[in-house]
Amino acid sequence: MSTMNISLPDALKSFVDEQVSQRGYGTSSEYVRELIRRDQDRQQLRGLLLAGAGSAPSATASAAYFEGLRDQVRKTAGRRAKP
Repeated sequence: MSTMNISLPDALKSFVDEQVSQRGYGTSSEYVRELIRRDQDRQQLRGLLLAGAGSAPSATASAAYFEGLRDQVRKTAGRRAKP
């Protein structure tokens, strides 16, 4: 694992220290890694949303479409519930 040193103003350092202690992180590095992972996820989601927004329109989702999805979930849940 590589290391990276960052400089923070005292107010931000205090904030990070508070987050570490209040939210159960072991170290400030764990907290920063989590922030970076969340930012990566956010950027990926943004890319997917933009791709979807730029794609050609598809058929309108009707009540029957959603009922079909519910049926699939019920069937899957029923198979998992059986021993």
